[in-house]
Amino acid sequence: MSPMTKRPAKPNRLIKEKSPYLIQHAHNPVDWYPWGEEAFAAARRADKPIFLSIGYATCHWCHVMERESFEDEAAARLLNETFINIKVDCEERPDINDVYMTACRMTTGSGGWPLTIVMTPDKKPFFAATYLPRTQRFGRAGLLDIVARIATLWREKRADIAAAAGRVTEAISAEAAGPHRSEDVGPEILETGFRRLSRAFDAERGGFGGAPKFPVSHNILFLLRRHRRTGLPESLDMAEKTIDAMRRGGIYDHLGFGFHRYSTDAGWLLPHFEKMLYDQAGLALAFTEAFQVTGKPRYRRTADEIFTYVLRDMTSPEGVFFSAEDADSEGEEGRFYTWPSEEFDRILGREDGAWAASIFGVRPEGNFSDPAEPGLTGRNILFLKAEIEETHRTRFEGIRTRLLEARNTRVRPLLDDKVLADWNGFMIAALARAARVFDVPEYTRAAGRAARFVLDRMRRPDGRLLHTFREGSAAIDAFLDDYAFMIWGLVELYETTFEAAWLDTAGELLRTAEELFVDGTRGGYFLTAGDAEPLPFRPKPITDGAMPSGNSVMLMNLLRFSRLTADASLEDAAQRVVRGMAAEVRRTPEALTFALAALESAFGPTIEVVIAGDPESEDTRRMLQSVRQGFFPETTVHVLPPGPQGRPTAERLPFAADIKMLDGKATAYVCRGGSCGRPVTEPDELLAMLLNRSAEIPNGAACP
Repeated sequence: MSPMTKRPAKPNRLIKEKSPYLIQHAHNPVDWYPWGEEAFAAARRADKPIFLSIGYATCHWCHVMERESFEDEAAARLLNETFINIKVDCEERPDINDVYMTACRMTTGSGGWPLTIVMTPDKKPFFAATYLPRTQRFGRAGLLDIVARIATLWREKRADIAAAAGRVTEAISAEAAGPHRSEDVGPEILETGFRRLSRAFDAERGGFGGAPKFPVSHNILFLLRRHRRTGLPESLDMAEKTIDAMRRGGIYDHLGFGFHRYSTDAGWLLPHFEKMLYDQAGLALAFTEAFQVTGKPRYRRTADEIFTYVLRDMTSPEGVFFSAEDADSEGEEGRFYTWPSEEFDRILGREDGAWAASIFGVRPEGNFSDPAEPGLTGRNILFLKAEIEETHRTRFEGIRTRLLEARNTRVRPLLDDKVLADWNGFMIAALARAARVFDVPEYTRAAGRAARFVLDRMRRPDGRLLHTFREGSAAIDAFLDDYAFMIWGLVELYETTFEAAWLDTAGELLRTAEELFVDGTRGGYFLTAGDAEPLPFRPKPITDGAMPSGNSVMLMNLLRFSRLTADASLEDAAQRVVRGMAAEVRRTPEALTFALAALESAFGPTIEVVIAGDPESEDTRRMLQSVRQGFFPETTVHVLPPGPQGRPTAERLPFAADIKMLDGKATAYVCRGGSCGRPVTEPDELLAMLLNRSAEIPNGAACP
């Protein structure tokens, strides 16, 4: 049974919430509270500990725990008698999630969702776990047993619980604060990070580490930049082997497109079937950049397919992007995406069915086994044994379309239709980048619509961003990541359209982020604003996880903004971020690959290109194509139109007064390392300057 189908008569307090995850639990017999003072006051009055359950709407094991325990009358009765029970959507409240996930990892050595925390009424945790079966199973403690033990301890050994809660809180606070001494890192950290990543690389199957295997897009972004910087083939080989394996594997939806969350096996076959917006954004960006580096059509095709999926299935009528699609439908993980072999002949006919089965790895006995059940299920995950040859592309597309039409008659997984500012910023960045690389105006329009929605509908009256939007209203003051990713998206939109308003708005958000989140003592940025709700500690995530961390993205934003605006003070701010991240970067550089990608630019050399010319003219477009057809991540670009149209850009650039068109032609000025080359009016000359990254600018002179 789907978690959305059971509807007992009396709802609990979650019925008034907006989060799809909380609403899923609104008819549980558990007396759930949303996070808030009402719950904590109730715990103090009743002298009860708090049972905190954190998850998200498309989390498979969250659904399992709900069916086993939270929908069970006996389990709910015990929870209600023992605790005040609080439900939190980790995507709505990443601050709460970060604090208590840190407690879970420090006390148990691992983390994940559903996250189960028991804490005192003053928010101090003393027990942490992830998924718990209802009763003991294969050595895993059961929820009912744990609740009974905690109830006894709360009655009989309260002082011990208080002491344990105090120790855990002190430990996680110290861990989150990081070292008192800040330090610099040098360019050698890039080589160290690459070597560490190389050691984790699976040379046989692509990716990093063993099972489960995650499609970490920022690893690819770093490797591509490493290749650009060094020219050595190893980093490009690692990147290509990984994205090729993912693209052919079951982790990719070969019919409807888009990537599933991760692969439960090391060979990319068996996915955890949920689809997250942030994975689509990061991987679309990775495939776009891989196309820039290699020119291989399959990488562009994959990026286009990801965008097709997002714009078709994860976009609201207003143009903003939804968060996720569930792994489960009809009570089973993967049912929507897997196939009995006999359906191929029925849908496609014998000849096409046999051909499709051979290329998709379909077997009569199935190739899909549910991790929770032994043996094969008789259903098949579709994967490609090899790349489709171009001579077979038309036949393949016809078969794919027919299978997709048949699949669309099935019960779809739940769509989590909440809108998150940070995830939208990530997708805006990916779309805007692809729009200029592939010259697809629809991507520009889609990115612009989403950006305008967030800026118009997800802000407070004072201009501060809000984190989430659903059913007509925005809520929850924004976190660092919301600002970081939206700034990134707006900068990408500027470099695609050269509309000054996008860069101006990004600058406003950058200044607000500096005011709200900066850690003036140790460097870097906190996740929460200084006026946010107090928690046991103020989180400051540094490492890059499923998404790049807000600190890593802010580092990149500061470096790019400093070059786009010729504001050297922003490089000083970036240096402070590096110092705040330095200890973690030195300890585990392979866990901060987006930060390393930003540092590739920081350690230079960088290139600034200003093209004087009419943005709509053919000669200006040819100049831009020279910049955009290759992979030049160290390059920032402005277009300076003649006359009043170019005034906003000219005012932003202190040297713009001396930049002008020559002989009425679009003219490019290229600067590197404080010197500029002679202006050029031919696209080939501009491209030659960009390709020769290590050389001095010819006829160098001081920048105007």
